[in-house]
Amino acid sequence: MEGYIVAGTESMADRIDLRSDTVTLPSPTMRAAMADAVLGDDVYGEDPTVNALERLAAEMVGKEAAVLVPSGTMGNLAALLAHCQRGQRVILGNESHIYHYEAGGASALGGLVYHPLPNTADGRIDLDLLAVAVTKVDDAHFAPPGVICLENTHNRCGGVVITPEYLAQVHALARAHDLPVHLDGARIFNAAIALEVPVTALTDHVDTVMFCLSKGLAAPVGSLVAGPASVIKRVRRVRKMLGGGMRQAGVIAAAGIVALTEMIDRLAVDHANARLLAAGLAKLPGVQIDLSRVQTNIVRFTFVHPRLSVSELLAALRTQGILMGSMGSTSIRAVTHYGIERSHIEHVIAVAAELLA
Repeated sequence: MEGYIVAGTESMADRIDLRSDTVTLPSPTMRAAMADAVLGDDVYGEDPTVNALERLAAEMVGKEAAVLVPSGTMGNLAALLAHCQRGQRVILGNESHIYHYEAGGASALGGLVYHPLPNTADGRIDLDLLAVAVTKVDDAHFAPPGVICLENTHNRCGGVVITPEYLAQVHALARAHDLPVHLDGARIFNAAIALEVPVTALTDHVDTVMFCLSKGLAAPVGSLVAGPASVIKRVRRVRKMLGGGMRQAGVIAAAGIVALTEMIDRLAVDHANARLLAAGLAKLPGVQIDLSRVQTNIVRFTFVHPRLSVSELLAALRTQGILMGSMGSTSIRAVTHYGIERSHIEHVIAVAAELLA
């Protein structure tokens, strides 16, 4: 096996990767838990570690049941297919992750129709527009509504949080029209920490929620979908159909348990680092940041400079071991996470200041 096993210690020592919180590496406690995990066959429902994670996840977000899936994209898709019949509409924001970044799965694989509505700058959808969209018309020409999708925190809107009050309003509207609400809560614990509320204050107002273990919570892989037991039973069937049934998945679930029991409170550190980064970058020429929208661990800013384009700035930062992501020709995103310390942020600001001087 010589030459096939990579040895060494991963670290952020050689680069500062702010492209996404998906680049996090598992903590030492996670690695130990993964090595010691008690395993079984999860497709048979016999992996005790997976079962424990699913019970924990359901309890934490106040739902009846939960199911482990390999990715957030699969989790969202499985939830939509569990809620809807072919030909129904998925009502969602035009800046949502599901609409932009999930390969059109609900349409391609589920026969569902995306019905995008404009997102406001703070990630909401106007309630009046929603009210029109959810109204069922007794006319065979029109695709009937199937589900409302929200996102919290909202990625393309810069990591802003959606309040419990707004979620309650949407839920009431959905109930009045006998529609379910699905929440893409990939970073739902970031939202709860930022709002200083229990996560159930957010999840109580939705029927199903998907959340990721492998972003700020730093597990190597995995997401969960939680909701009523009858819906999660359908999600589990769709997971199998999509090829997401895993066998000895307790190796993954063990890290997820650590993520949910040890990694949530430290998200506040990521938020503080994001605010520090935003405040430092905002002082530099060519950088435009609305600091009021830096609410969690995402810093999205406009960059228009007389000498450097977005791609040129990103390339220059990369030569200094700093990675950020492009969000178009004039927009850049930086995401703070486990493994990024205050000293890293201070270094990034100093390097950016030198490049833009």
